[in-house]
Amino acid sequence: MASCYHREVVFGDPAFSHLEGWRASAMWRMLCERGKDLELKFRDIQADDNSGKAFWEAHYTFSKTGLKVHNQINAAFKFKDGLIVEHRDTFDMKKWMGMALGFKGKVLGFFPAGKKVVQKTAMDGLEQYIQKNKLSADDFPNG
Repeated sequence: MASCYHREVVFGDPAFSHLEGWRASAMWRMLCERGKDLELKFRDIQADDNSGKAFWEAHYTFSKTGLKVHNQINAAFKFKDGLIVEHRDTFDMKKWMGMALGFKGKVLGFFPAGKKVVQKTAMDGLEQYIQKNKLSADDFPNG
């Protein structure tokens, strides 16, 4: 994804609500490193010079709990200079929380504050990953 992203990219999904620039690429690097058994499937890919969309599925073991996740995601893209400048993923956060976090996630999923806890944990985890690996814009193709 890093090589497909414009340096001005804006990314958002239910867990990482807003990432800009190289931080979006750092998120993908982190998720791929943690997802040792990550399997991806794509379909319904459509694109023109300005925008695109796709459906994709991710199968992986959530690293913090060891639970299996099968996430189904709709992606929407906007392009600039032949690269992705905006990327929005949507998926059922409540369902994801149940798969990734088990019973605790199912309970948290019933409350709006539960989503905020997941978002804060995700963003904190990304910032820790960036600090630990001393990442910067220079570490990414279009940084």
